[in-house]
Amino acid sequence: MSVRRLAAEQPEGFAFTPQNLEWAKAEIKKYPEGRQASAVLSLLWRAQEQMGDWIPEPALRYVSDMLGMAYIRVYEIVTFYTMFNLAPVGRHYVQVCGTTPCMLRGSEDIMAACRKHIGPKDTVSGDGMFSWTEVECLGACVNAPMAQINKYYYEDLTPENFEWILNNLRAGRDVEPGPQNGRQTSAPLGGPNTLTDPSLYAKDQSGPEPGCAGAALLDERAKLPGAAANVREAAVPKPPLAKGRKPRPS
Repeated sequence: MSVRRLAAEQPEGFAFTPQNLEWAKAEIKKYPEGRQASAVLSLLWRAQEQMGDWIPEPALRYVSDMLGMAYIRVYEIVTFYTMFNLAPVGRHYVQVCGTTPCMLRGSEDIMAACRKHIGPKDTVSGDGMFSWTEVECLGACVNAPMAQINKYYYEDLTPENFEWILNNLRAGRDVEPGPQNGRQTSAPLGGPNTLTDPSLYAKDQSGPEPGCAGAALLDERAKLPGAAANVREAAVPKPPLAKGRKPRPS
């Protein structure tokens, strides 16, 4: 992991908005007395959202004081978890996945497009609209290459459709997240190609088809080994108690 440090330029102070402060107090109350520090990630994340996707040093002290934590503990958290941005980012923060599946599918071309249309990595564009960075796997390998822009995934990227996305975002137009090549979620490009027979999904209200066992019994109901699921095993009677013995307490 690379060394992560706070930005050189910092605001003079930080405080939650009244709405966020009310939310933070409710979040802290979820934890028992003496365990308020458990809310630290939630409060840091809300502080980052309030600041426009980065978290300044005064926010660390503010959250530390709310939770009764040492400043160094909160500093350790934000420098460990890469989801916290320690310097200002653009209005549209682009995280390009560079892990192997995306790399094999062309993520280096997407990064080249970032350098061309945004600028150097980890710097904010001149108009303040964009910044970008390379990240590890974001878990959408089947639709590689992909990038996360703010909270949304944009998948099946090419330099051309990625440039189109950036141009639309720069112009203030909404762009539909998800696959950018028309595929349905992670289905094949030509659409689903298995289990496509409509008869598989026909609903017959007359009961099970011939040869079908019908609805299975619930797990708590015993079944005969090897028998159909709707054949219930007969209850086994308990042996009688010997004379003079009392039943064991359950």
